[in-house]
Formats: sequence, C-alpha cells, structure tokens
Amino acid sequence: MNTSADWIARGEKHVMATYGRYPLVADRGEGCRLWDVDGKSYLDFLAGVAVNNLGHCHPKVVAALQEQAGRLLHCSNYYHIPNQIELAELLCAHSFGDRVFFCNSGAEANEAAMKLVRKRSRAKKGETCFEVITALASFHGRTIGTISATGQERIRDGFTPVVPGFRYVPFGDIEAMRAAAGPTVCAVMLEPVQGEGGVNVPPPGYLMAVRELCDELGLLLVFDEVQVGCGRTGSLFAYEQEGVAPDILTLAKALAGGPPIGAMVTTEELATHLGPGTHGSTFGGNPLMTGAALAAMRTLIEDGVLDNCRTMGDYLRSRLEEMRDRYPFIASVRGRGLILGMELTIEGGEIVKEALRRGLLINVTAGKVLRFVPPLIVTKEEIDEAMGILDGILAEIKD
Repeated sequence: MNTSADWIARGEKHVMATYGRYPLVADRGEGCRLWDVDGKSYLDFLAGVAVNNLGHCHPKVVAALQEQAGRLLHCSNYYHIPNQIELAELLCAHSFGDRVFFCNSGAEANEAAMKLVRKRSRAKKGETCFEVITALASFHGRTIGTISATGQERIRDGFTPVVPGFRYVPFGDIEAMRAAAGPTVCAVMLEPVQGEGGVNVPPPGYLMAVRELCDELGLLLVFDEVQVGCGRTGSLFAYEQEGVAPDILTLAKALAGGPPIGAMVTTEELATHLGPGTHGSTFGGNPLMTGAALAAMRTLIEDGVLDNCRTMGDYLRSRLEEMRDRYPFIASVRGRGLILGMELTIEGGEIVKEALRRGLLINVTAGKVLRFVPPLIVTKEEIDEAMGILDGILAEIKD
C-alpha cells in the first residue's frame, strides 16, 4: 500500500506544480473530518476552499450521485435534462432570477456573466460601451478573461496582454466607482464579501450605494458569489443580507456540495441577449452534477443548515476575537457567517503549516489573513477543538 511519501513522490514527478501543495495525501472524508492515506485525521476548516459546505460526503449528496450514476451520466444540452430544469427552478424560486445558465466552475460562470454584459451593452449602447468596473483585491477566476477582471496585479503577472475593458477601484469606495464610471462602462462586478482578497467585508450601505449608482447610470450589476454563495455567509445568497439584488449572480464551489458545477443566474430580459449559438458548455448542467446540486441545495434550504451557519459563525467569531484580545499580533477579525478572517501583523504561512501538523486544516490568503471556512454543519465541539489547536500555536509565537 502506498504511503503519503510514495504518493507525493509520484505526484511531484508527473503532476504540474501549479499549487503550493502541503504534505497531505487525502484519502477519505466524513462531515468536518478528512483522513490521509496514512490514517491521520484532520479537522477540516478549509472545506475544499468553501466547497464542502455540507461537509465531506454528505449522505444526501452521495445518494443523489449514486442514483443518477446508474441512470444517465451525460446528455448533450441539445436535449432537455430534468435535473437541470429542476435545479434552475429551485435557484430562481429562491433568488431574484428568472433564468439560469449552467457551466462547470466559478471562472466559467464569471466568463458567462462578462459575455452577457458585453452582449447586452452592444445591443443597447453600441460597440464602444464594453468596460466593467471591478474592485482592487478582487478574485474572479484563473482564465485569461477572469484574471483580467481580477483586481490583483500578481494574478495577472506573466500573462499580459490581458483582455482589455476592466477598470479597478478600491473596494468600499463609492466615490472612486462613480469617478471610474465613464461613458464606456457597461457594468460593475463585485464580490459581496471578498474571499481570496483577505475576507474583506464592505462598509455598511456600500452595496446599496453601488446598486443606486448602477441604476442612475444604466449599468448592470454582477455579484460574484462563487465563494460566498450557497449559505456561506448565513443566508442562501450573500446579497440578501444587504437587501440589494444584482442583475446577474454567479455561483459555483458549494452549489453541488462537492462535485463541480457553476451557474449564472439572471433576469428574463437579460437572458434574451444570449440566444442559441452565443454561449454554451459541453458538460454544463449535466444530469450527474445537477442531481447532486439539487440534493445539496434542498438540504441547505430545508434542513436547518443556514441556522447552524449563523449560530456557529457567531460562536467561531467570538472565539477568534477572544484570541485577538490576547495576542498583539492579531490585528482584526472579520467576515460573515462561516467565512471569517483573522488578520495578522506577521506572515501566516508557518501557522498554517503547523496547524496541519497538529491536525487542523486552514489556509492563509493575502499573506497575513488566516481564513476559516469550515463546513456549515460544524458543531460547537468541533470549533472548540479547532480553536484549541490554533490557540496552542499562537501561544508559542513571539511577536
């Protein structure tokens, strides 16, 4: 039987090194725990980077996959797919939207959104109006198009020339957005809470002000909820907490509770601008993934998961804030629901590595922000266990 060391050696020989991988070889998972091939258990507060919102191998998601796998794995989008139709109905019933386009990832969902705003603007305002305002520190994906939209220079480094047509403004600064909104701008695309940029929460009223500015100037508003949607912030969609509906919403990550799927939700009027032949996806909305997503979304909506997210989110935040009050190198704690960030005045990479050695999975983003995104089914006991590990590590640090 191969050990972790065996698998790592094989992977380093043939798998491209596009990730800074940690020395963990995943074997199986259940709920909030992950086991490696050597049998070591880890408490997973990364959840596949906010993908496993229902934990690992949720029984309802697994059952949906098993049942559908025995019926039909793939069907062309030239034909109608019942699971896809039901999932579209469910998403529209619980959002502002009327229509859904399905794809395979968050980057693809954002690409679809960018194509839609350009197509609609071309029809309404002509070919010179195509630019999109996005935020500094944003993250929208890894394709050429989505790194062009991403407001981080390091993400674009080495891949220029990127796609033209994006303007970047500070997140939370409505006056900077107004100044950038010239006659060539057709849309604004924002994350309601920035994940990869450091778990950045907008100031009160900001998203409403953006909505009002877009309405005033005739701009479309796109919310990228790839990371913060599907219950992560304590409501089904993060925009609900602001009382602000976008024109386009993008989803992925946790939509199917683990399996890969993406979606773009929009209005009836906007949907008319992407007709047959304008966009598509071979695997998008296939029977297997939409079957899993139906099970995952119904569980989120019907099984009290959102209530648990809010309750446990408040508890986890209180534990992190208690540590902030004791350790001078913790600058702040921020976030919503169960996407929380602990900003440090020191680099966080070694803390993440030590946490892994002690059986806790977290990560660091923006260099100094420890990110906590456990499954939304996490318990108080599991939070206490995780915070005990983290506290033990922080206690050994000399500022």
